[in-house]
Amino acid sequence: MTQEELLIYGGVFFICALVIYLYIRSLSKKSQIVAKKVEIAKLEGLFEPVSLHPYIDLNTCIGSAACVAECPEKDILGIIDGKATVIQASNCVGHGACFHACPVEAISLRIGTETRGVDLPHVDQDFQTNVAGIYIAGELGGMGLIKNSVEQGMQAMESISGRKVAKKEGVLDVVIVGAGPAGISATLEAKKRGLSTVTLEQDSLGGTVFTFPRQKIVMTAPMHLPLYGQAKLYDTNKGELLDLWQKVIREQNITITENTKVEEIQPLADGNFKVVTNTGKEFITHNVLLAIGRRGTPRKLGIPGENLPNVAYRLLEPENISGKKVVVVGGGDSAVESAMLLMKDNEVILSYRNDQFARIKPKNKVAIDDAMNKGSLKVIFKSDLVSITEKSVVMKIGEETKELPNDMVYIFAGGELPTGFLQKVGVQITKRFGHIVKKHK
Repeated sequence: MTQEELLIYGGVFFICALVIYLYIRSLSKKSQIVAKKVEIAKLEGLFEPVSLHPYIDLNTCIGSAACVAECPEKDILGIIDGKATVIQASNCVGHGACFHACPVEAISLRIGTETRGVDLPHVDQDFQTNVAGIYIAGELGGMGLIKNSVEQGMQAMESISGRKVAKKEGVLDVVIVGAGPAGISATLEAKKRGLSTVTLEQDSLGGTVFTFPRQKIVMTAPMHLPLYGQAKLYDTNKGELLDLWQKVIREQNITITENTKVEEIQPLADGNFKVVTNTGKEFITHNVLLAIGRRGTPRKLGIPGENLPNVAYRLLEPENISGKKVVVVGGGDSAVESAMLLMKDNEVILSYRNDQFARIKPKNKVAIDDAMNKGSLKVIFKSDLVSITEKSVVMKIGEETKELPNDMVYIFAGGELPTGFLQKVGVQITKRFGHIVKKHK
């Protein structure tokens, strides 16, 4: 080999080595950035998931980063040392895009972790519970995202239509309980399939969505609605989504029975069910689809005065409230968003029992920090309400107790799973740890 050839080969080797070195250094820098984000997420309480989230099998993951690229949210996933990792798992909204994108199926979607369990009813792949004829779709089954709930409502109705039952005159094919995302979708799909149905909603059309502030962004991606087609929804707020649902229901001549709460579901000897409501109306049906929320009953604080008329557990029309002294209780997104909507025209105090916000969306964290710095909103950490009157509240702040003048109180302390209601029908509920949610590839 000539000296000239040695120089050429040496030059090529050097260039290749340099490229590899720069590539490895780039990966190392990116890993360090992601590791730092994970560290911050742990400090801010965003690392641990609160609902449906991706679980990564590190023995299978090849670090393609396809999951990171396909995730529509920011900083949910990242790559450290050639393997995928969750970053802000509590902000995951369960799109499932990462699951579908992974080329080696290293990602599964799970509810609960190995240490933190979540109470879930038993539901099979057809959305049927352990009680034949009773189905669950949407938030109650652990699927909180609106788009996924809509898909589940449609799929559950497909399963119900295929169930073999002896048809009887005067017996409905299905009673749909709840007119939220899953219930509306199921109602439309039922009409499409020619099923006889009644849809009952204890509040108003939209279910939990109806209780959101008017301008709250609820949809960031398109979804398919039965009898309507693809709905192109980007940065869609609550009002726009409700308008769409009302339009479709009106065009299809469908009636949603609002302000009617189901008190009891009674299994009958012939395999059918009697559905009893608070209005006295009763329905006999072959099947029941429960499309109700996990938090249909607000969790109360257990303090004097919380049943007064100036206390509420949801904020419907913030634009109609002005010139008031308002206390908002809670540290989640609902409490933070409501406080920021009310602070424009009112004097607002946000009371939170912990010493920092642990599980709110990044946008909300930035916005509330800005509001606090500007003095637009007063946040009192490590505080608890002790009692409420029509003109004041008593609040414990650390070791000190103060009485503060007040006109209105909004409590956002979460809600309670309707365990008793489900167990009375015979539906089994189990605390699941790292429960895998099956989604078709």
